[in-house]
Amino acid sequence: MSGLEHLWAGWRQSYVEGLADADATGPVSGEGGLSLFESIEQADIPDDESFIVHRGATCFVLMNAYPYSSGHMLVLPRRAVAALGDLTEEEYGELWGTVRTAVVALKEGLSPQGVNVGLNLGRAAGAGIEGHLHVHVVPRWSGDTNFTTTTAGTRVLPEALGETWHRLRSVWPD
Repeated sequence: MSGLEHLWAGWRQSYVEGLADADATGPVSGEGGLSLFESIEQADIPDDESFIVHRGATCFVLMNAYPYSSGHMLVLPRRAVAALGDLTEEEYGELWGTVRTAVVALKEGLSPQGVNVGLNLGRAAGAGIEGHLHVHVVPRWSGDTNFTTTTAGTRVLPEALGETWHRLRSVWPD
């Protein structure tokens, strides 16, 4: 079998409704010229519906709507910047402090055997949303990549996004 198969998840429509893709060469954007992430963060939607785990002065944490594994979070500045060098000192400090807190929360809330932390800066590096940098914090377990992903091109997630959000939010140190 070649290519990626689709697993329909209609419950995600409310998450993406109202947000539009820019042209194929541009970043995904939301309403009013905001980035997708700015649109989510600034929307008048409760955190348990937008899956925002934490809001800081300059950064916030969002559950990834298309996770590699249950608990996959994005740590990002509140304003859209494309490069690490575009961050203010305050944003830079809060971003990396929040990444550390996210790892601690994952370990306490989900007990993963490992954690991947990383950024994809630029399209060539795999950035899907180039204009708004974000740090991926991904819990990992031995065997979490199995034959289904390899042979069927489908990820199987053992828990709904909202349930994982509740688990992480309950252990997030505020």
